[in-house]
Amino acid sequence: MLNVVATAEPIAETERLGNEIAELSAHLEAATAHLLDLIREFDARGGWNHGFRSCARWLASRVGMDLGAARQRVRVARALGSLPLLAGALARGELSYAKVRALTRVATPETEERLLAVGRAGTACHVERIVRGWRRMDALAEGRETTQREKSRALHVYQDEDGMIVIRGRLTPEAGAVLMQALAAARETLYQRARGTDATDSPVGGSAETSTMAQRQADALALLAETALHHGLDPGAAGERYQVVVHVDAAVLADSQAAGQSVLEGGVHVSAETSRRLACDASRVVMRHDADGNIMEVGVRTRTIPPALRRALHHRDHGCRFPGCGVAFGQGHHIRHWAQGGPTTLSNLVMLCRRHHRAVHEEGYQVERQADGELRFRTPHGHLLPDVPAPPTIPNDPVRALRARNERAGLRLDAHTLRPGWLGEPLDVGYAIDVLHPRALPPTRPG
Repeated sequence: MLNVVATAEPIAETERLGNEIAELSAHLEAATAHLLDLIREFDARGGWNHGFRSCARWLASRVGMDLGAARQRVRVARALGSLPLLAGALARGELSYAKVRALTRVATPETEERLLAVGRAGTACHVERIVRGWRRMDALAEGRETTQREKSRALHVYQDEDGMIVIRGRLTPEAGAVLMQALAAARETLYQRARGTDATDSPVGGSAETSTMAQRQADALALLAETALHHGLDPGAAGERYQVVVHVDAAVLADSQAAGQSVLEGGVHVSAETSRRLACDASRVVMRHDADGNIMEVGVRTRTIPPALRRALHHRDHGCRFPGCGVAFGQGHHIRHWAQGGPTTLSNLVMLCRRHHRAVHEEGYQVERQADGELRFRTPHGHLLPDVPAPPTIPNDPVRALRARNERAGLRLDAHTLRPGWLGEPLDVGYAIDVLHPRALPPTRPG
């Protein structure tokens, strides 16, 4: 039988490696806290908003981060802005990012102190289990509140002594949001009507300038009821229900400085660039008017981009072509607009998602196709947007640079900084939630 006796030298070397791993991990966590601070400030300043849909998508494009991980980084960075205790523990290398990521799912300024104690005492596995239990308690409490709100919904409508109809009620949050949006739309419609009507002839009983907000709300509710009865409570076909109609003069499409109209169906003015964007990929009906504005001729409705050409465009571009986007669906954009003589051909088209189509038309971004067929995008200031950003400069010894940065920040990190206070005892999640969660019932343990 062969007996292998460990000598002191290999044991010491293995322990040194373990300590170095633990210490460097603490340095990485402290650097992660600094990174999250930068992300939070960058996000608050909107530094990503130069064509990207979100800060997470900018991170995915700029630093090669997985989109899911990038979303988590942004979420945690935002949360730590109002959780100074957790942010400080991460910055000192006392908590791992994994623990902080879990704790920020449930922590509030009122509960972060007790959750910080959980993070310091337990392992990452313990923290995840506590957070799952915490969220279950939140869900139960929220469910009870939702049920109570649902039961308390009511609407009372009755006639007062003077003949006026009195309405009083409570709606669920989602139903209330729909009603508030509908009332806002109805108020806007009445306002637009009143603008062209003399106050004495106003159908709402007074001008928008003299009516109180409560009176305008009452008029809006009456309009909603009339509209619902007029349409028989039938929302209509989906294609018509969500159709947006824009009236724009051909001269305005060709030249944004030209005189002419560019308005939505309800009379609301929109910019010439907005009309140009909508006209890039839409149904088009050409109307001819005489000098007095009377319609002389109405053409048939046609698609700006024919179906066969649209299929070819989807097959070629496979989604939005704006650098760093990657959305798999979009709209056809005329690089040179058809109203300015640009042809509706594959070479003059590029697919852009809704966000980036707006960026090119209304926000000043530019796109052009080179002689070799490649696309070139520029910012409103003319700076080129590369498909792949330049890699950052990395020091020759990044570990030494990281340690030096943390030392300059006054951090003294060692192999024990990240060690939890857990002594090996089993975790009773139910009891822990009873003790920690402010909505839990008083804890009871069998004697």
